[in-house]
Amino acid sequence: MKPAYIYAALVVLVVGGLVALKQFGGTSNAADMAPYDDFAQCLTDHGVKFFGAYWCPHCQAQKRLFHNSKKLPYIECSTPDGQSQTQICIDNKITGYPTWEFADGSRLDGEQTFEDLGAKADCPVPQAAT
Repeated sequence: MKPAYIYAALVVLVVGGLVALKQFGGTSNAADMAPYDDFAQCLTDHGVKFFGAYWCPHCQAQKRLFHNSKKLPYIECSTPDGQSQTQICIDNKITGYPTWEFADGSRLDGEQTFEDLGAKADCPVPQAAT
């Protein structure tokens, strides 16, 4: 192998590693996650549902807003091949992503702020997020 190819391969590996680290965020401690987890749990407790698709950039941005909290009331709508919709989303007549549905049946479409979600669901906005 020529040195130029080795150098190029190393650059690709380093850049790819940095992108992956930024994308997946490394580790977070529980104290850092607490405000986001608490807010996500409040939304869940108040009957909120977040319908999205893994390939949707707006859904990914919405998840990042919550620091990828595992307590987020997220429902995946895309089939693994990205070509169809899951039955739960068909049954709920989800036509776009992200879609936020509230206990009263009302919906908000698109990316939402903590303030809008908190006001609609009667959940206090986390101080760390303001």
